[in-house]
This record gives sequence, C-alpha cells and structure tokens, in this order.
Amino acid sequence: MLYPPQNIAHFRAYGLSISAAIPYTRAIRLVWQLTRHESVPHGSYVNSTMTSALQLEFLDLRHFSAQHLHPLLDEESAMWSQRLRWDYRNSASLVLQYIDSHLLSGYAALDQGRICGYIFCIYENNKAVIGDVFASRQSLGEDAAASVESQLIDHMLETLQHTPSLNRVESQLLLHPHDLHRKPFARAGFRLFPRLFMELDLNRPDADPASRIPRPGEMDGPGGGRYRLWRESDFDMSSRVITAAYAGHIDSEINDQYLSLGGAQRFLHNIVRFPGCGIFEEQASWLLAAPNNERLLGLLLCSRVSAGVGHVTQVCVVPEFQRQGVGEELLNLSAASLQAGGCNTVTLTVTEQNTNAVALYRRLGYRVQHRFDAMLWEKRMR
Repeated sequence: MLYPPQNIAHFRAYGLSISAAIPYTRAIRLVWQLTRHESVPHGSYVNSTMTSALQLEFLDLRHFSAQHLHPLLDEESAMWSQRLRWDYRNSASLVLQYIDSHLLSGYAALDQGRICGYIFCIYENNKAVIGDVFASRQSLGEDAAASVESQLIDHMLETLQHTPSLNRVESQLLLHPHDLHRKPFARAGFRLFPRLFMELDLNRPDADPASRIPRPGEMDGPGGGRYRLWRESDFDMSSRVITAAYAGHIDSEINDQYLSLGGAQRFLHNIVRFPGCGIFEEQASWLLAAPNNERLLGLLLCSRVSAGVGHVTQVCVVPEFQRQGVGEELLNLSAASLQAGGCNTVTLTVTEQNTNAVALYRRLGYRVQHRFDAMLWEKRMR
C-alpha cells in the first residue's frame, strides 16, 4: 500500500484530523509582511532561504486557495501520468478541495510571490503521514525543484518532530526516485526502505496464453477452498487476512495499519470505498475463501488508475497457506480479469527487502520501472 494524496478522504470519513500542529496566527502576520515586501523574520515555522538564484519563502499552506495551487497540481498530474501511467487528476482535485477548505496542514514554497512547491501531511491519532511533496520543474528546473522539495521536507519534519502528541511519522513518496530525498529524512533520524514500482505488460509476446483466459466466477483452490471474486460482504473478513498475513512482516513496520484490525479496516476503507489508489475494480479483485466461506485465506485487491492500467493495491495470504501458489494464482486471475476489461498493463509496488515477493513478480513477467522510498520515524520513549 502506498500513501498518495487521495487517502485524505478516508481520514475525513473516519473523523481523523487533517489539520494540526502549525500555528496559524504567526503565518498571517508573515503573509502580510510579504504583501508589503518587507523582510521575513527567521523562525521555527517560516523563514527565508536562498537556493541558487531563488529567494524562497515557506508559508503555511492553509493561507492559500485552490486557485493558487492549481497550476502546480496540473504539472504534477502530468508527471504522474508520464512516469507511472497514473491518472492523477481526481487525486489533484481532492487535494485542491481540501486546500480550499483551509484544513490541510503543510507548507507552500514561494519564489517572488508565486507558489513553486508544496507539501502536506495528515494525522491519525499519534501518527502523521506526509502525503505528498512537489515543486515545479517547469519554472525551477529539475535540480532546483529537488532542492525546494528537500527544504519543504525539512520544514515539515521540524514541525512534526516538535509536536508533542506525535510519536510516529510515515511517508511513501511514490513519484520521486529512490535516494532523491534521502538526506532530509536521514538527518531527521528516519529509517528508509527502498521500494519497487513494477509493471506487467499484458500484451507482451512471451505471455503464457493460459494466463490470458478469463476464469469462471469460482474455482477450486487448496485446502478445499474456492477462488472467487471479492464482494462487499467480505470487508470485515478481509481485515483479518491482512493482520494475519503481515504479522512480523517488513511492510507492517512501514505501515502500522497492518498491525491491528482497526488499522486494516481503515486501509480497506480507503482502497474499496474511496479512490485511495484509483477506482476500485471489484471484477478484478479475487480471494481464496475457506469452505462455506467461514473465513478468507488470501486476497488480492485491484484498482483502475487510468484507462488501460490496473494497479494491485493489496495481495496477501494467511501464513498457513503461503508457499502453495495462492498468491501466484490470485495475480493471474486478476490479470486475466483486467485484460478482459480492456487493460493492457498491471502495476504494483513491493518493498525491495521482500525478496520472495519480488522473485515471484519477476517470474510472472513484472519488470521494475521505478524505485522509490518509504520513510519511517518513531519517537524514542524515555
């Protein structure tokens, strides 16, 4: 699972906070000073910094409207499409809605009064998730944009790590290449986990012809179980599969939602009921159910992220049914369903350290298209 900006919707649906930590009145005073072209005092929350020939100001994101950020989000959407084949426009629209409500915590970077970058975070109890950071390549150039993003990260991390109620900060910056922003996170004491964005060409010449044949609605599986399509009534049982499958797993360190039934339900709510990672594809999401549907033994959830691209948002199997080909069969069933529905590409993400999963995906024809990082910081308890 990743944390694109789309998932702010499920935080609001669960009554969780998307606005906290950053003092508001101090930023109002600083915006007034900028309007009058006076100097900007250095402080904990806003300061001026020289980056190459740029004179940058970093201001509270809540003082701006969607109109100010719209060109930047349009450029970012184009990069998501080009780099990841991801239609980011719905996600960008959602971010702009929250910006217009002045509830989204974060910072905007300004160059000569024009917004050239932004960062935001969301809150879940004592945890914060940095949802996105982006600076304009068109107006700044590649190197300067990366520098602005790093400075935005510095400001965001300083705020979060000095917020007494927070004891954990997570981030997965899918759009940005591995190691691009290692330094600001490393300086702040984060652990970094390299991850892979992998892609399967459903029309490749060497594809197994059998994998392209659409399967019936139900098929026999190991242990007397049945492979079938996911249903809304499977929601609660699916959360139990996730917590069982990820117990002691590297991915439960990166995303602590996998550690509890409540966290797994929030994760599923984001995937299934909100456009957390595209539009949920119920007809391409498969599971292995025990006899009489008494419990689920494995599941794969899939979304449509653009017209011809499906994305595997979750695939997991309970421990006692692992290494029996269940994950492979779920992947093949989903790929066949997606191809029958008009997709030509399937993508997924995986932690590089999860070597068994990486090997399986490679064997099925997935190729690494992009490497990115997941980051984690946990407060040391005295």
